[in-house]
Amino acid sequence: MSSSASAVERWLAWRYLATRQREGFVSFIAIFSLIGVALGVATLIVVLSVMGGFRELLIGRILGINGHIVVSARDGMLEATPDLLAALRSVPGVKAVRPTLERQALISANGQTRGALLRGVQPEDLAAGNLLSGKLVLGGLADFGAKRGLVMGDRLRQALNVRPGDAVTIVTHKVNENGTIAPRYADFELLATFQTGRYEFDNNLVFLPLPMLQEELELNDLSVSSINLELADLGAAPRVADDLRRSLGRSDLKIADWLSLNTRFVGALQVERVMMFIILTLIVLVAAMNVVASFTMLVRVKRGSIAILRTMGATSQTIVRAFFMSAAAVGVSGTLAGTALGLLVCANLPAITDFLTLVSGGGAVAELHFVTSMPVRVQASEVGMIMVIAIALSLAAAAYPAWRATKVEPVEGLRYE
Repeated sequence: MSSSASAVERWLAWRYLATRQREGFVSFIAIFSLIGVALGVATLIVVLSVMGGFRELLIGRILGINGHIVVSARDGMLEATPDLLAALRSVPGVKAVRPTLERQALISANGQTRGALLRGVQPEDLAAGNLLSGKLVLGGLADFGAKRGLVMGDRLRQALNVRPGDAVTIVTHKVNENGTIAPRYADFELLATFQTGRYEFDNNLVFLPLPMLQEELELNDLSVSSINLELADLGAAPRVADDLRRSLGRSDLKIADWLSLNTRFVGALQVERVMMFIILTLIVLVAAMNVVASFTMLVRVKRGSIAILRTMGATSQTIVRAFFMSAAAVGVSGTLAGTALGLLVCANLPAITDFLTLVSGGGAVAELHFVTSMPVRVQASEVGMIMVIAIALSLAAAAYPAWRATKVEPVEGLRYE
């Protein structure tokens, strides 16, 4: 009996959705309600996916060639002893440990002088790691550490008008025994240049072999500015940092993860993401309100049909379920269509962006390429959440017209038929 009742309710729901001349305007509104839900869902998926891609790329630019966790001394230089390095490598989640020595300096060539940030790293870290993977513009790293050479940002190379193989002079300072400060000059060969897309790196960062920089600065071979840790999971940085503090138990060390170093920026990105989600969800909500309006009008148009069904023995539950399924079908269909449309746009967004860039005749410098490239990161959890919210709004919108249908009295419904 229940099976036949369900079949009747489904048939009624379909009949209510079918277009007839008298109800043409109502069906027209219902169709545009479906389109509105679909466009709202598609917009949510595309915008949140693009924002996720931007967030990932921006965080990559922020981190650049820095570590996910930075270990430094609270006062003075850090002694990177073998025991400390071994303890850091033994922590679960740590992928690489890189001792780093940094010093401000001047770099000159061809009569040009620029400020530079010298960064001493182990030759094997620069060659085997992903510090400059895919970022080299000119030259190579094969002789880094073997020759008295350095690697610099390509913008800095352009400012100095040099190419790989040319000599550059680095000027640092030293404190004499009498307390006076004197300049220290050292010549190096330019081995390679890189471009990270981040201006401050490309314009003033210079990599040197760590032993050579320690020798130039008259430091012992254990003295470094910090130890940068690269993690397998970027999101686990706060937890790994806490594990390090507990396991090392050293109050003379300062351990900071990338989130704590960039709290304001990451927080601003998160607030922007949440607010954009709320604003775009209103599009789906407006479309759901159109479903309420169109099916409330349909109930008024179908008053006579509802009254006839009631006199023939149809229960209020049958009428409710029929109208509920009819209205819910619009919302659910719109959600599924919008999801498919949103994923299709995300899959082809690079091609769409290239076409729009070609039409507009625009290009972009390296620092702004990520703005025009429209990076996309589709997350299944986000898509699922959008679908659940859209379907929930659609079902909520279907409830009111279904409830209104039960309020039609047979006598009143047949009075003007």
